[in-house]
This record gives sequence, structure tokens and C-alpha cells, in this order.
Amino acid sequence: MAVAAARTWVDSVKPYVEKAPIAAFFLGISSGFPYAMIGATLTTRLAQDGISKRSVTAFTLAFLAYNLKFLWAWLVDGVRIPVLGKLGQRVSWLLLAGVLVMLAVANLAFADPKADLIMTAYAAVLVGIAGATFDIVIDAYRIEILRPDQMGVGSGMTQYGWRIGSVAAASLALVLASRTGWHIAYLACAGLALPAMITGLVVGEPNRHHQIARRQGVTQAVKAIYGPFVEFFMRQGAFLVLLFILLHKIGDTLGQLTLRLLLNDLGFTNDEIATFDIGVGFWAYLIGIFVGGVMYARMGMKRSVLASLILMGVSNFSFALLAQAGHSNWGLAGAIGFENFASGIGGVTVVAYFSILTDLRFTASQYALISAATSIFGRILTGTSAGAMVESMGYVNFYLLTTLAAVPGIVLFWLMMRTGLIDSSIGTAGKEKAT
Repeated sequence: MAVAAARTWVDSVKPYVEKAPIAAFFLGISSGFPYAMIGATLTTRLAQDGISKRSVTAFTLAFLAYNLKFLWAWLVDGVRIPVLGKLGQRVSWLLLAGVLVMLAVANLAFADPKADLIMTAYAAVLVGIAGATFDIVIDAYRIEILRPDQMGVGSGMTQYGWRIGSVAAASLALVLASRTGWHIAYLACAGLALPAMITGLVVGEPNRHHQIARRQGVTQAVKAIYGPFVEFFMRQGAFLVLLFILLHKIGDTLGQLTLRLLLNDLGFTNDEIATFDIGVGFWAYLIGIFVGGVMYARMGMKRSVLASLILMGVSNFSFALLAQAGHSNWGLAGAIGFENFASGIGGVTVVAYFSILTDLRFTASQYALISAATSIFGRILTGTSAGAMVESMGYVNFYLLTTLAAVPGIVLFWLMMRTGLIDSSIGTAGKEKAT
């Protein structure tokens, strides 16, 4: 029995060293860096140039492209690029989007916030659009090179890459900026688009990609835009699946929005926060990603997703305990460690589930819609109310509420499991293997 169990665990870990999941890791590196370029890195650059806080926060509009990327994702599925198209639909778009990202980052490198803040803002928005387009292609390529049984591990490897790419970009930019200036720093970071581009050339066009037939005329062109969404909503249980996508992160989003406020009001110093957020949280997140991949392989998609939803809900309760306990380093370590561990697991299992919802004819369009829906609803609904809720009910009750907010998503997923709607809503990405 022990030998059989050991063999099962080895089989669960083995996919991490297979070709497609390793490729997913390098895709993740390139996916993570544009986000960092218009995130903390740009914020630091603007602050060092003496730009006002109000103007700095206005640059968050550059992230809007990531929420709206589904509007042009159909181009990646249906438009063939001249000349480059000979390499395949996915590879050609991977190369084009990578070049666009590099050019956009280079353009931002030469923008001067002191001389022309508006042009710098336009340059940041261009990075957001190019980065979101790169994400569209990378997600579609990742889903189509992975077999259904590799989806959990592949999602985990992508997240490892994303975290490394974003941290590498932010760190490299800061180190070089202090020595050579922001222009050189941004130009150097532009090279982080290369891992995904090289991966595309080495791995080649995905075997699982289903090319959409070319359409002629205005009517057929319009069908190319709405066709992916019609296909999704024609499936049994599609609206309940969409409801789950919208609801499942509300509690987590609410809790994270006010976390820094909680830690500040509890009297934690910046050094304490940095120590436990990076020293504990970062490593707990990486461990959670690995565990999530193993859980997906051993438990299957449905049970692993349900388990991760429960863990993510309970993680909010740990902050209610911290708020009740007050300033406690052990409490902070436990809360941040557990929350990041649960997020790592959930990030793998839930992303894998969302990946297999796509139809291989419309991978880019449908996954762009799904990934946008996971964040935009929570941000709009909770981003405007979290602070006021804390003021009215206090941190303990607020975090108890965020724990309860996770319950509808858990119950809905369980009901879909019981009624068979999970299986009926899965697209061809979760059924067809590479030929």
C-alpha cells in the first residue's frame, strides 16, 4: 500500500517537469512584467519625479485595459497576421504582441513625466493595452499546449512565472534606475517579453488549437465577434457558471482592500509588515501553488476547486482573529501565511477550472471574458464600500462578513457539482487531448 501511495504522489509531481508546464512557466514570466511596469514601478518613478499623489493615482486607469481586454480578444482568435501567420495563429500573435509590448515599454522609457505628464499617461495606457493583448495570447497559448490532465500544474507553473516576472521587472527597474536612470531601466525590462516569444518559436503552434474558418463579408465578421460568447451561453448551466465567476472572489477582494489599513491600525511597523508579508507570505504563496497543482492532479478538478474555495473563505476568518487579538507578530505571521497559502492553492485550481471552460475555437475570446469577469465585478462593487464598512462595523465584524461573503460561491459551486452542471459547462479545452 505504501509503495502504491508513493507512486501516486510521484505521478502527481511528475507533470511539473514535462515540456508543456515548463513552457507555461516561461509564458508566465513574460505575462507578469508589463503589469509591473505600470504598477509599483511607475508609481515609484512618478513619486521620485515629484508628481502629486492625485496625479499618480490617476495612472491606475492604465490597468483598465486588463478589465476590458475581452472587447478585442476576438482579433487574436479570428484575424490572421500576414507573413507571420505562416508560423501559426497562436505563435504569430505571440510574436506580434511581444514586439508591441517591447515597443510600448520603450516608449514609456523615453516619456518624461516632468516635461509632459499627459504624454506619460498615454504611454502608460499603451503599455496597459499591449500588456493586456499579450496576456490574451499567452493565456490562449497556455491552455492549448496543456493537456486537460496538465491544466492544474500548468496553471501553477504560469503563476510561478508571473510572480517571478513581475518581481524581476520591479527589482531590475529599481536597481538600474538608481544607477543609470529610468530610461535604461525600462529598456532593460522590455527584454522580459522574450521568454514567451522564444517559447512560442521552440514549442510551436499548439496541437489543440482549432483554427476558425475564414469569414467573408460584414455579417460574417460581426459573427466572429459575438460567436464566442453565444457558444458559451448556449451551454447548460452557463449563466450559473458566470454567476460563480462573478461571486467567488468578493470576500477575498473585500478583505485585501483593507488589509493595510488593519495592519496600520493595529500598530504594525513597516519593517514588521515587510518581514511577514515577504518572509512568510511570499514563500507560503509559492508552496500553496505547488500544493494546488498536486491537489488538482490527485483529487480531480471539482473536489480540488471546492476545497480551495473553502480554504480561501477560512483565510478571511484568520484576519478577524488577528483583529481581535491585536498587535501580535505570531498572529500576523499565521494570518498572512495561511491567506497566501490558500490563495496559492486557489489560484491554481480555480484558474485551471476557468481554463477548461473555454472552447478551443475561441480560447482567447472566452478566457479573456472569464478572467475579466473574475476581477471587475469585485472591484466595482467592493472597492467603493470597503472603507465605509470598516468604519461602521469595525475590523472584527468586517472580516467576519468577508468570510460569510465567500459562502455563496462555495454553495453555488457545490450545487453545480451535485446537479452535474460543472461537467456540462466544460468546453472542449477540458475534454480534447493533443493529437
